Parts: sequence; structure tokens; C-alpha cells
Amino acid sequence: MRHHVMFTVVAVVCAVAFASRASAQAAATPSAGPIVVHASDIRWADGPPSLPRGAQFALLEGNPADAVPLTLRLKLPPNYRIPPHWHAVLEHVTVLSGTLNVGMGEQPTYSGGTALSAGSYAVMPQKMVHSAWTGSDGVVFQLHSVGPWSITYVNAKDDPSQARP
Repeated sequence: MRHHVMFTVVAVVCAVAFASRASAQAAATPSAGPIVVHASDIRWADGPPSLPRGAQFALLEGNPADAVPLTLRLKLPPNYRIPPHWHAVLEHVTVLSGTLNVGMGEQPTYSGGTALSAGSYAVMPQKMVHSAWTGSDGVVFQLHSVGPWSITYVNAKDDPSQARP
């Protein structure tokens, strides 16, 4: 099925908000040379306000607020959920460890969907509504795209960056 090939997420998934946290990361912007980031040098930060609490991210390349290539890693804890949302840009996801589950459409079920295990790759077209969740092991995945990056929740009440009364 077409939808099973296109997941990714998330949030995944998320990003003009990443820009607010990007200064915490020493993300390289290509100039004349290559970018090399060793696993031992990756510095994880709390996820952006546009994702539910508990996520962590590491910006490896670019600035999510700018129209430039960007690469980041997301670490989602066990039993984590990202409500239905979409992104304004195409996103590519490679699962590095754990399993990322993705469901399509405006109504989340947080079951079924497509399980992307370690080594899986998916591409999500821009504006495709999806939700994402983890199981008991959580997940680490790499997301790359071209900014500016954003996440728009189908239901505004699901957006954790919005102040609550």
C-alpha cells in the first residue's frame, strides 16, 4: 500500500520549534568542507516545544527555520505518542534503533499502522496527515529534509507548544 511506504514522521517531526533550540546544538552548516559527526560527539537536548514532553533531539546539520538542508536525530521514549499532524515539507526518516509506528489519517488509533524497525526507511510527502508512537523500547531515528521545518497538529488542542489556560 502506498501509505505504508510513505511514513515517517513525526514528528516527528517538528521544527520551526527546533530552531528555538538549535542554538543549544553546534550544528554544522556546510561551507567548503564535509560535515562529520561521530556518535560519541552527538549532544542530545530536550525536544522542541512542538513535541510532547520526553522527546530528545540532536541537530546535525542546518537550521530548521531556514530553507537549507537539515539533518537531525530524534529519540522518543517508550510508549510515546505524537497526535495526528502534518509537515509543510517532505521528510525522510531512517530508524536507527527501536521501532517507530506510524498511522495515517486524522483519527489516531495508536495500534496497527506500520511498524518501522531498525534499518527501515520511509518518506512522508508534505502535508500528509499522520500520527506516530513507540512501543516498550522507544526509538531513535534520523530525519532529513529541507527547511523551513514545522509541525501542524490536526487538532490545535494537541499542540504542546500552545499555552494552556
